[in-house]
Amino acid sequence: MSQNLIIRNATVVTSQQRFTKDIRIFNGKIVEIDNTIKKGDENDQEINAEGLLVLPGGIDPHVHLTLPGSVPASERWVDDFISGSQAALAGGITTVGNISFPEIGETPLATLNRESQIVAEQAIVDVMLHPVIMQPSKTVLEEIPQIARQGNSSIKIFMVTKTFENQYADYLEVMRTAGKEGIISMIHCEDYSTISSATNKLISEGKSSLYYYAESRPVESEVLATNRAIEMCEITGAPIYIVHLSSQQALEVCEQAYSGSLPVYVETRPLYLHFTKERYLESDGALFVGQPPLRKSEDVAYLWQGLATGSIHTIGTDHAPWTREQKLHPSHDITNLRPGVNNLQVMLPLLYSEGVAKGKISIERFVVLTSTNSAKLFGLYPQKGTIAVGSDADLVLWDPKLTRIIRGNELYSRAGFSVYEGMKVTGWPIKTIRRGEVVYQKGQITARPGSGQIIRRSRSQQP
Repeated sequence: MSQNLIIRNATVVTSQQRFTKDIRIFNGKIVEIDNTIKKGDENDQEINAEGLLVLPGGIDPHVHLTLPGSVPASERWVDDFISGSQAALAGGITTVGNISFPEIGETPLATLNRESQIVAEQAIVDVMLHPVIMQPSKTVLEEIPQIARQGNSSIKIFMVTKTFENQYADYLEVMRTAGKEGIISMIHCEDYSTISSATNKLISEGKSSLYYYAESRPVESEVLATNRAIEMCEITGAPIYIVHLSSQQALEVCEQAYSGSLPVYVETRPLYLHFTKERYLESDGALFVGQPPLRKSEDVAYLWQGLATGSIHTIGTDHAPWTREQKLHPSHDITNLRPGVNNLQVMLPLLYSEGVAKGKISIERFVVLTSTNSAKLFGLYPQKGTIAVGSDADLVLWDPKLTRIIRGNELYSRAGFSVYEGMKVTGWPIKTIRRGEVVYQKGQITARPGSGQIIRRSRSQQP
């Protein structure tokens, strides 16, 4: 339940500034920010934030915590909204955006209704749902206005499927209709034909091992699809959000689109900021498999530059965790694999440690990337994504000096391991507040499953 709190001596950081003031929280909302707030009720609880940063709750716009019931248990990610919420809150994230796949023949509205029930039972974080458009049918077009009226402002499209190739014109109409309703189209940009050609060539050469995974999904595939997505944006006038961009060349394509004032927005993910494709040559290289693959060191450097300059708008985990045994199954090759890693609890600490603490990005830019821009793009701002009177009291008390070693078996994800194992990270959340309730402190989750909410959203905004 929400608590009436006063946070004292808070070094508040927003996307624009930092300042030291007290914060009063009442009924889940921030109601006062001032130099010295008097205690108004004996039931008010106080938190001394001296020496800590107070940041807006993190928003991870891109997670995978559900799959349709038809997917076999052996092929399901190991986290759900319970363990995923726990990992998120311990990592300073108070809102997640779940990629919601339909059951066979299920319409987007039916998908949203079904997944809303799961959220109501399991979630501790607040949630936005991104329905995946697998078949761009007449029914989908008819439902899009209703999706918007129900408070949803995003859909997800995969360019990497044969369905997309075969129904390109229909996807254009879906995007055009979505754009008119204030819905942003999230797009997975990899080209199906390019990947098929590269994969078949490698197999013919006897190179089916995951050692060759990066070559099976070459950077040209991402660049071609990114160009095509931008063309779709230009044709339809609809805003697009390119998920998990991994390469310098693809980002350069997006930067060119910005100069033409197109509504093109970019997300990257932690894997591409901390590792390079040489990992696939190691004995446990399959642990690092994601889609797209890891790239070169030059790509890593260019992505960090994009985070600092603003050509990358958000960072999302694409959290899709498996156990070590699942990832390293001996049957896996470039045609049969389990993409995705455990990221939710460590994304923000890693970004702070490698970015803010090492001077690559400012603390204000950290807030922009991890909260404010996502709130705007997905119709949550100013309810979330900032620290202001009237906003939800989603706050993270952050210790900028706390140093920990990442140990996978100590994280909340059921994966049981981390690809970041052994990394020394400085800067961690020590207390997380979601809508006025302390939900994480002293290393423990203090809220119950089902206390998270699906947040009704408005139209997508330009960040």
